[in-house]
Amino acid sequence: MTKTIGEIVANDYRTAQVFKNHKIDFCCRGNRSLEEVALKNNLDIDVLSAELKAVTEQNSGDNIDFESWPLDLLVDYIEKKHHRYVEAQSTVLKTYLDKLCRVHGANHPELFKIKELFYASAGELAMHMKKEELVLFPFVRKMVEAKQSGQNLGAPHFGTVSNPIRSMMQEHDNEGERFRTIAQLSNDYTPPADACSTYRVTFSLLQEFEDDLHRHIHLENNILFSKANALEKELTALV
Repeated sequence: MTKTIGEIVANDYRTAQVFKNHKIDFCCRGNRSLEEVALKNNLDIDVLSAELKAVTEQNSGDNIDFESWPLDLLVDYIEKKHHRYVEAQSTVLKTYLDKLCRVHGANHPELFKIKELFYASAGELAMHMKKEELVLFPFVRKMVEAKQSGQNLGAPHFGTVSNPIRSMMQEHDNEGERFRTIAQLSNDYTPPADACSTYRVTFSLLQEFEDDLHRHIHLENNILFSKANALEKELTALV
């Protein structure tokens, strides 16, 4: 069976950089085949495949095999690394964007739209993460416990895990689209010629935030969610 680009990145996260270089969304739109994205982006499939192969053949200790992690460990990691990052950096970036709009907004009116989009994203992500921490992640941990103990899982109040997952994936799509617009407005986070140090730092932090969000969404969409659905089906079949 042909792997999707999400599965390719899940198998080796170093391949994510190849897709980023070609502006291919591997996290929110990771369910597409390599052939499909090559055709859509007017890329030579053989060249793209060669780039992916070259990356995977490099010796590196940076590639973490998240696919092999137990689901309770994976949700703990997402919560402690990515959720905390979003919470901390949202506050920092709001302060920087406020300052940029005051100082440079007259010459660069696009900053006001970037600020508006980021504020909206920070607010939506805060609610999104809270729903995961209070609803979805506890149920994932409960499923892992049920499998380990052999106890009956019991039906959740939301019916099936696929329901909150579907909602989370839609919200991921919304944030992916929002950050695509931010990237366009900022010329892919390239500061203008008259940018001060704060301007450059802000754009660098915005790009870092987007990169972290891509990895965050990838871990959920391409690994956690599919495995959670599979685990629920396995436990249901045992009843």
